[in-house]
Amino acid sequence: MAKRSPLKRVGIALLGWGAAFVLFFPLLWMLLTSLKSEPEAVTPSLIVAPTLQSYGDVLARADYLAFALNSVLISVGGTVLALALAIPAAYVMAFHPTKRTRSTLLWMLSTKMLPSVGVLVPIYLLFRTLGLLDSRIGLIIVYTLMNLPIVVWMLFTFFKEVPNDILEAGRMDGARTGAEVWHLLLPLTLPGVASTGLLSLILCWNEAFWSLNLTSSAAAPLTAFIASFSSPQGLFFAKLSAASTVAVAPILVFGWLSQRQLVRGLTFGAVK
Repeated sequence: MAKRSPLKRVGIALLGWGAAFVLFFPLLWMLLTSLKSEPEAVTPSLIVAPTLQSYGDVLARADYLAFALNSVLISVGGTVLALALAIPAAYVMAFHPTKRTRSTLLWMLSTKMLPSVGVLVPIYLLFRTLGLLDSRIGLIIVYTLMNLPIVVWMLFTFFKEVPNDILEAGRMDGARTGAEVWHLLLPLTLPGVASTGLLSLILCWNEAFWSLNLTSSAAAPLTAFIASFSSPQGLFFAKLSAASTVAVAPILVFGWLSQRQLVRGLTFGAVK
C-alpha cells in the first residue's frame, strides 16, 4: 500500500477534527450555556464567565437521582426484554427461514415508519385500563416494542454470518436448540449481540415522546426531567441547558467507554 504524504495526512486529520467539531458543537454550546447566568444565556457568545448557579437551581428543584434511577431501570429493562424476545426470533429467521421470512422482516421494519402519535390514544387507553400509566413496567413494555424491530433486524444480520455447518455439528453431537443457541451461536456473535444491546439502551435512554405522555411523576425518566424546566412563562435557557447536561452525561460517558465494543459489533461480519 502506497504511503500517504505528510501533507495529505495533515489534511485528513484536519478534515476529521473539523467534522467532529461540527457534530459535537451542539453539545459544546449546551455545556457553555449551562455555565452562564440566565441573562447571559440569551446572548449568542462563546465567552463565558463560568457559574454553577443553574446546576444548583436544577438539582435543588427536582430529585435528579429519582429520575436517573427510573431511566436506568426502564432502559435496562427494555433492552433485556427486547433481547430476550429478539434472539429466538432472529435465530428462527436466520436458520429456519420460510418463504415469508423476508416479508416478515420488511413488515417489522416498516412499523418504525408509523408516527408514534398515530397509536398514542389506543395505547394510552389500554394502559389506563390495565393500570400501567406512570409505571416503570408500562414504559419497559413500550420501549421494548418500540425497539424490537431494529433489534431483530440487527441480530438476524449477525446470525446470518455464522456458518450453518457449525450449528449442524452441534446437533450431531446431541445439542438441543437451547444449548445450540446458548453455547454455540451467542458466543460466536457476542460482539454483535453486545452492540445491539448498547444501541437499544441508548435509544431507550433518549426516548421522550412516550415518557412524556405515559408518565407524570412516579416513573418519569430524565427526558421528563428536562421537559419540566420549560414553563408557560418561557424557556430558561441556562437552567434548561444544565438539566439537559446532567441528563445526557451518564449515557455520553457510557457511550464513550463502550465505543470500541459498539464499533466492533456494528462492523461484525464486514471484515470476515
